[in-house]
Amino acid sequence: MNGSGANRAFQALDSGQLLLICAAGLLAVAGVAHTAATGLLDPQIAVAFGALIAVGELARLTMPGNREVAPIGAAAALGYTLLLDMGGVPARHSALQVVAVLSVGMVAGALPHLAVGRPPRLDAMARRLLTGALLALAYRPLAGPLFDLARGDESGWWPALGVMALFILLMVVTDVLLAAALRAEQVRAAFKVAVHDELWMAAPLGVAVAASGILLALASHSMDMAALLVFAAPLLVTQVAFRKYAGIRATYLQTVRALSRVTEVGGYVEPGHSRRVSRLAVAVGRELGTAEPELLELEYAALMHDIGQLSLRDPIPGGATVLTDPEQARRIAELGAEVIKQTGVLDRVAEIVRRQCDTCAETPPMASRIIKAANAYDDLVGGSSDRDRAGAALERLRLGAGKEYDPTVVEAMARVIDRLAPIHRL
Repeated sequence: MNGSGANRAFQALDSGQLLLICAAGLLAVAGVAHTAATGLLDPQIAVAFGALIAVGELARLTMPGNREVAPIGAAAALGYTLLLDMGGVPARHSALQVVAVLSVGMVAGALPHLAVGRPPRLDAMARRLLTGALLALAYRPLAGPLFDLARGDESGWWPALGVMALFILLMVVTDVLLAAALRAEQVRAAFKVAVHDELWMAAPLGVAVAASGILLALASHSMDMAALLVFAAPLLVTQVAFRKYAGIRATYLQTVRALSRVTEVGGYVEPGHSRRVSRLAVAVGRELGTAEPELLELEYAALMHDIGQLSLRDPIPGGATVLTDPEQARRIAELGAEVIKQTGVLDRVAEIVRRQCDTCAETPPMASRIIKAANAYDDLVGGSSDRDRAGAALERLRLGAGKEYDPTVVEAMARVIDRLAPIHRL
């Protein structure tokens, strides 16, 4: 790795990610050391749950937004934490033993990925370990009294279930807040928007994990060790469905990116123009607090904003629509929108592209205003990192603010560009 790459990597870890990894590492060391000193209680149960956690880590998947999750491992860890008894025999393991089993299981599941050059994301692993450890530390001291309550009266299982649900809710809230804080820092999103995005992405899979974990803990009372296999199967089916969904999303984005390059290959726009406009537009959208579903539409529209140029008999010099006749630019946007509409599933994206040339008085969607400004900036600056050229382009956009360009978008873009300038100089 060269000096600048190493410097960027260090900067990326010198943040909340590093703090999270250190905290999780200390908890893991404490759990393993305590378990080694006191001995492993109920070793068969610990090994069975540890093996299921390892399988879950081995089968981890990456969800949209580059979110790494391991639902089977999370459900197994949750079940082991909430476990009151196994076949009527009280579960005696402590919170620190839960941390040890979780740590060893996660490492065991990650080793095959490391062997083939697919290392897990340390911050994602650390977050899973930290939230699981916090739940164990809060809940395990209550496991004995809850089992005594449930054993004394069959109706006592309902209060136990209520306590489990309450602690799971607290764990989910903690995990969402941690994930949102990390994501807000990584992608420069507003914390409130990051929380909304994490809830939107985590809710479907989180419900499946929570339900499986609770059922696993409760079913172990009568089904003994067989509960692990019975309740891991539905979660595996759910994971396969989410993996397919994530794969479809990734393929769709790759297809859109490939389609956006047609204008570059045909010589209608400068190489890299669509990609640069897309990155800048998404960064500005985040700066303005745009939620993730709308950001995805913005990215699609920004990638394909110039697709209408394929209809031109004579390409615009450099593909710079900001320098061409406004009516021609509108016609290009209209034709591009018609092409996108033919997909049958991107109507909102087509509308964003169609209205990218509207003036502020015509109140186009925010995504259209962002693309208009990002496209104009890249038409004027291109791939250059010259700060004087960037400053002149921003000044030109400011002169048109209020009429051609949204002033809020232009100022947000200026902040984004100023923040990215040090990275370009590395």
